[in-house]
Amino acid sequence: MHYESETVQQMKQDVQPRRDDMAHILVVDDDPMVCMAIEVYLERHNFRVTIADGGEAGLRALESGGFDLMIIDIFMPHMRGFESIRIFHERAPTIPLIAMSGYAFANLNSPAPDFLRMALELGASRCLRKPFTPVALLTVINECLSEARSRFPSAMLR
Repeated sequence: MHYESETVQQMKQDVQPRRDDMAHILVVDDDPMVCMAIEVYLERHNFRVTIADGGEAGLRALESGGFDLMIIDIFMPHMRGFESIRIFHERAPTIPLIAMSGYAFANLNSPAPDFLRMALELGASRCLRKPFTPVALLTVINECLSEARSRFPSAMLR
């Protein structure tokens, strides 16, 4: 059998960030597959993740506090369109909000409103159009966290 020395074990532990040092992200989406994919990917990149399966659950989670960033789906049941973006931004204006949408139009020839631009106007820091790549997700998260740290250094411990 192979046993690692205490020094090697300690070094491995030192490399892992402590949970309270990890950025805490709230993900609000009614699609469990989207939530699971985001959660697994972000946890592998040393983020703490809380999943909410809809707007109401997300608002309850937000009340418990401690989030550094929110990722909110624009279109969810029980919240009318952009209501979720507006409400989440009003409740936590200093927490960066990434709006995401996979909304597709049946008639591609008709002029479509730019939902992602509208989300920015309602307080979203960034927007992602589903499907997005894991790299794109990580990029916008890091940009938002970096901007938030520079704007509100006392509000963020990391």
